[in-house]
Amino acid sequence: MINKLFYTIFLMLLVLLSFKASGQLTEVFKPDTVQQSNNLVAEVSSKTQTFSDYFSLSNIVISLILILLTYLSLRIISGLLTIWAERNTKHRITIKGFIPIVRIVVWTGTILFILVAVFQPPMASLLAVGASVGVAVGFAAQDLLKNIFGGIIILTDKPFQIGDKIEIGSHYGEVTGIGLRSTRITTPDDSLVTVPNSDMMNQSVSNANSGEENCQVVTELYLPLTVDIQKVKATALEAAMVSKFVYLNKPVVVLFFQEKLENKIMLRVKIKAYVNDIRHEFSFISELTEVLTREFKDYYTEDK
Repeated sequence: MINKLFYTIFLMLLVLLSFKASGQLTEVFKPDTVQQSNNLVAEVSSKTQTFSDYFSLSNIVISLILILLTYLSLRIISGLLTIWAERNTKHRITIKGFIPIVRIVVWTGTILFILVAVFQPPMASLLAVGASVGVAVGFAAQDLLKNIFGGIIILTDKPFQIGDKIEIGSHYGEVTGIGLRSTRITTPDDSLVTVPNSDMMNQSVSNANSGEENCQVVTELYLPLTVDIQKVKATALEAAMVSKFVYLNKPVVVLFFQEKLENKIMLRVKIKAYVNDIRHEFSFISELTEVLTREFKDYYTEDK
């Protein structure tokens, strides 16, 4: 009973808003006679009945079925595109970048189809109700709208895309999903971080590979000053260039710096190289660190 009452009140409010949109609000609120009052009640009842016809049980069931089919279809399409992307390494990032665009296009088309083909409301009523709902939603969901507009800008401007390694604030990882509300990042320790799109637009974002499969990786380690620098450089270059993860079309650079570490001057070795797949970033770093540590472990012993 209470639900029915609220439903009736809601329908009457929508009718009044429709009158306002069509310039009839002044007439509605000037019932000088009993006849005018009766006419008002009859007109509101007629409008309510017409609105109920649009939102009949059959239309609602058809809409729910279409929404369910759209959801299931998108799950299948997204899964197939993801599998294709993982098998096609060269175009992995490009393929994954299409997934959020496909979702937006399909959902937009489904909603428009439901409104136009299933419910088929008059355009004047649709515009009036849409304007009223739009104002209400605008006030009630400002943060959500900021995130949605941020998501649209990310998808069109493409400061980053799915598959990129980005850093925002204290978070670093691979972009695994871009939605209308948020962006999902998988960190190196396999944690999933969800960042609102409004934050993505208002903070500086560092992109490691900008849509490319290859990416520069920096490996750092500390050695005693007693090491032979030329030998360290030769060993580091060789270890990097024979790695199965290295991208040889770009240069490998070895740099040396003196740095104070725990009250002791140490030699900081920085190796800059490119990996052929951004997903191998930490495997490459681990491999270089292991080779150089094993090669120069005697110097650590001597330094003690």
